Amino acid sequence: MNRPWPKERLGQLLRHRKEFATIDDLAVYRRPRVQLHAQGIVLRDELPGALVKTKQQQICRAGELLVAEIDAKVGGIGIVPDALGGAIVSSHYFLFQIDETKLDRRFLAAFVQTRTFLDQIEAQGSTNYAAIRPADVLGYEIPLPPIVEQRSVVARIEELAAKIHEAHTLRHEAAAEVAALVASKLGARFTRLSQTLPVHPLEELTSHIVDGPHKTPQYLPPGSPGIPFVTVKNMVSGTLSFAELNYISEDDHRVFARRCRPEYGDVLYSKDGATRGRPCFVDTELEFSYFVSVALIKPLRDRLDGRYLAHLLGSSWIRERMTVKSRGDMIPHIVLGEIRAFPVPLPPLEQQHRMVEEMDALQAQVNSLRQMQADSDAELDALLPAVLDRAFKGEL
Repeated sequence: MNRPWPKERLGQLLRHRKEFATIDDLAVYRRPRVQLHAQGIVLRDELPGALVKTKQQQICRAGELLVAEIDAKVGGIGIVPDALGGAIVSSHYFLFQIDETKLDRRFLAAFVQTRTFLDQIEAQGSTNYAAIRPADVLGYEIPLPPIVEQRSVVARIEELAAKIHEAHTLRHEAAAEVAALVASKLGARFTRLSQTLPVHPLEELTSHIVDGPHKTPQYLPPGSPGIPFVTVKNMVSGTLSFAELNYISEDDHRVFARRCRPEYGDVLYSKDGATRGRPCFVDTELEFSYFVSVALIKPLRDRLDGRYLAHLLGSSWIRERMTVKSRGDMIPHIVLGEIRAFPVPLPPLEQQHRMVEEMDALQAQVNSLRQMQADSDAELDALLPAVLDRAFKGEL
């Protein structure tokens, strides 16, 4: 059985550094974002000194521990990466120099992700942000083996974390390959149809193809009754998901719905950014509004089945055209005029219905694989905390 490591207060290993510099209006500064749940520190933005309102700021040094006063209790803590040395933070952040003769910064970075460490923060005072002060941080305890053993533990953690990341990547790639295979198979089928059937511009088979109003919605506070507001994140696996919805007021909904109201049997189509080209069949009678980056397509019910159209839009037959016709370098997008011109091979309605049954079965297989991927992701996500727990018990 491994002998437990002795515990040491961080005050014996860290020094709170509180030094402020005056911001130069003519210089450009980087600001960091301390991600929650101890997920590291990343670049938030860069801005001219003239736009920094508080002229006294702290200057981060690479390798220091940075604690967000307001978010510490939800894991707003991490080690300043080399790339963000020289970044500025306000007085609502605390910087600590690490005595690296006693404590490896990577060992500390791993420890702050553990439940053991977060429990110490959560046990400190009330839930308001002022409960976390530099003295509190210096009072927390860390299991402390010799520095050589710390480095060995870090190497083992990094090795296992890399394997977990590889497993994540392989499962996502497998799911993406299956989805691409299905899209390609459907594309080949629509290509064959186009050789024997009339092909119409989508515009001829619809009453409306419009996008959401060019207006920024005002979301209601969580828990407030209102009208669901659909964005691309709610367009999942070809159907609408009402999980993680935002809501808007009845008055805003009337403004948004003025252009065109979604109805059962319509199709939504994402048209902006990396998620463009995602179709979604409207399978609900519920009232909802939708964002400007989403197009609403209303098929003529006596000519075009909305489910048939959703499968068509998700196939390589259309996706390849969408990619070619997209505009913009920074944020690629497909304009409504190009969507209206999409070619639609048009079999009789009865044949469309039969094809939909077959295509739904294919899509169900893809959805099942995606669910398995989500389940395995959750299992993999639980592995790293378990690895860290064992590591800081000296069991790796």
